[in-house]
Amino acid sequence: MTFLTELEKYQSTDWNAFWQGISAARVQTALGKSFLNPEDYAALLSPAAVPFLEAMAQKAHALSLQHFGKTVLLYSPMYLSNFCTNTCTYCGFNAANKIPRKQLTLAEVETEAAAIAQTGIRHILILTGDAPGKADVAYLLGCLQVLKKHFLSIAIEIYAADQADYARLIAGGVDQLTLYQETYNPRIYDQVHLKGPKKDFAYRLAAPERAALAGIRAVNLGALLGLDVWRREAFFTGLHADFLQARFPALEVSLSAPRMRPHAGTFADIQPVSDTDIVQYLLAARLFMPRLGLTLSTRENADFRDRLLPLGITRLSAGSSTAVGGHTQPENNIGQFEIADPRNVPEMQAAVRAAGYQPIFTDWHAI
Repeated sequence: MTFLTELEKYQSTDWNAFWQGISAARVQTALGKSFLNPEDYAALLSPAAVPFLEAMAQKAHALSLQHFGKTVLLYSPMYLSNFCTNTCTYCGFNAANKIPRKQLTLAEVETEAAAIAQTGIRHILILTGDAPGKADVAYLLGCLQVLKKHFLSIAIEIYAADQADYARLIAGGVDQLTLYQETYNPRIYDQVHLKGPKKDFAYRLAAPERAALAGIRAVNLGALLGLDVWRREAFFTGLHADFLQARFPALEVSLSAPRMRPHAGTFADIQPVSDTDIVQYLLAARLFMPRLGLTLSTRENADFRDRLLPLGITRLSAGSSTAVGGHTQPENNIGQFEIADPRNVPEMQAAVRAAGYQPIFTDWHAI
């Protein structure tokens, strides 16, 4: 059984009726439980739960302290390549966009990695466009040999791959996978992915399972909020995380709640997602899965990120750039999207400490 089987159970659901059918009493029942099921999670995502956000926040804060203490991991993204074969209407790397295309040489990877490592960062997230014929596994393995000299943990956010390729990358030094389904609504997924290998909804959906079968240590999931109604996306992202945790008990599972940002794309039919919506989503996710990692990226502004720290955030990006080689090649200013929090690593350290938390650079490394 794959997660697609679970997803298909909900395809005939009347979502408006579903959410409106959840009462305040049902929310209170969920809040009173120590262990939540998917129906409880749905209740906490519903409109009826909005008046209970303070109670949810208090419980989420206590659970976060219990499972993670007052620590927040800082990491940096590093873009290796922006070549792409997909026509995704919401993405700046869209193959139809007339932007300069670049892929770092191994010498440039060395320079970029050294600059990031000098800030103290030891966890790196490497990203590429979806062009496996360009940024292929052989190229990535060469990059990994360079990156391992500078970082203790290397995560990838690349195209969906098969199990054998994930196994090769894991053997080469990758220990974490970030892969966003973008939207769990197959109809909208088809509409926003016009051409390219990413158009295969089921293949992408099963990619985290293939990585887990290959032996990946950790997986980070997410839907791009704004493509569909946020409550639906939040429900399925949480359900996906719960499915993976149940099937692969040793796997570390986390989620992100990325929100649409300005980009060099054509997608304009953006579903509204407010700050309060993001808060409700993250609180519900923490209560549903107390050991779930929660990542908040620089798609959100500095004030909002700072205020969300006590609610259960476990990872924050710092010193971010969404351009290829953006840490050492300022002329490469065409990024995947505009970031909202431009703070560098020392500034993020100070912000985390000001909130009463300890910024950490290492939570795991190979022996």
